[in-house]
Amino acid sequence: MTDIDADVIVVGAGIAGLRCAAALRRRGFTVRVVEAADAPGGRIRTDVVDGFRCDRGFQLLNPSYPAVKRHVDVSALDLRVAGRGVRIVDDSGRAHTVADPTRHPRLLLGTVRSAARLGLLHPGAVVGAARWAVPAVGPVRRLAASPDAALADDWDRVGLRGPLRSALLAPFLSGVLADGVGDTSDRYVRLVLRSFLLATPGVPNRGMQAFPEQLARDAGVDIAYSSRVEQVTDGAAPAVRIADGAVLRARAVVVATDARGANDLTDTRTSPMRGLSTWWFEADAAESDEFLRISGTGGVVVNTAEMSSIAPGYAPTGKTLVQATTLLDDAGPAEEPVVRAVLDRLWGRSTASWRVIVRHDVRHALPVQAPGTSLRRSLRVGDRVLLAGDHRDTPSIQGALVSGGRAAAEVAWLLG
Repeated sequence: MTDIDADVIVVGAGIAGLRCAAALRRRGFTVRVVEAADAPGGRIRTDVVDGFRCDRGFQLLNPSYPAVKRHVDVSALDLRVAGRGVRIVDDSGRAHTVADPTRHPRLLLGTVRSAARLGLLHPGAVVGAARWAVPAVGPVRRLAASPDAALADDWDRVGLRGPLRSALLAPFLSGVLADGVGDTSDRYVRLVLRSFLLATPGVPNRGMQAFPEQLARDAGVDIAYSSRVEQVTDGAAPAVRIADGAVLRARAVVVATDARGANDLTDTRTSPMRGLSTWWFEADAAESDEFLRISGTGGVVVNTAEMSSIAPGYAPTGKTLVQATTLLDDAGPAEEPVVRAVLDRLWGRSTASWRVIVRHDVRHALPVQAPGTSLRRSLRVGDRVLLAGDHRDTPSIQGALVSGGRAAAEVAWLLG
């Protein structure tokens, strides 16, 4: 085959695209990556505003993910982790700390007292939680092959009710899954639980974008930024048309965009997406707090954290940075006075003087993982066009990395 620009063109320099490009280069293929944005990362980006590092959405990197262990130099990222646990704030504004005693042994007695005050220790609910959680620590293959249902329905089945569900698990997971009703695949949520049990997620001290920047450096391939792809055409020499009119040809094309982009470029049915809004505040100086805070009685804020305490590199010296995350649906972002009212209760003080640095409305934050959805979906959408992304595996960094590696392996087989 002649007159090609590279063996493989990868559309998108997100996590899946970068992983795919790196794997293909190591197999000896020439690779070109085209990216619409001006930097790598896809949905993982960090804005620096007035010296504050504000990720586009509250995102965490879990070092227990198998693909992260294999393909990411976590130590070089200077990963900073939050407290292993949460502060649950009740309706009166009292914060109750529930922490892992293996990491925070001094908080053991306080954790037991908090759990008792909140009613988390009801025997029936504890047994139900154990019935639900135990499969998460077993073999992954057995978990992946287990029957599936909506998370809320499975909690009903095992008898997981009361405050343990409503004040702890449901509000915590709503921020992780961008799901406020519990209709995510229970099988997938147990995989998420497994990752939390194995390690505490964190953030690079210089912002989440340090992660894709490392992948981009290590990939060792040509990446054309600010190059928006308008069309992908299949064939013996598939073509990629850029917005500036340029047409690139290759032996194969991997479309490594989010679900919406994959649908637009390949007319392939993909997962719907859920949205999140993240508010970044310059807060009044306060006592350092490394724990995530959630509301035990509802409210628009699904979680909030003092990021400058968890990762000092997120804020200028002497400044305090707080993030607050809310669900984002067709009704639009929550109103600022409503958000501040919840934050007043969660932090136990007025937030009226807190300056909004930036608010990120990420309408396509996470693919929906509906009950019954395969944990590994087909990548081939044409003779020589494939997909990669967390919408083809699990909606996570692990899923994005795995799908990129899968796409590279399939391209290598296809091209011989």
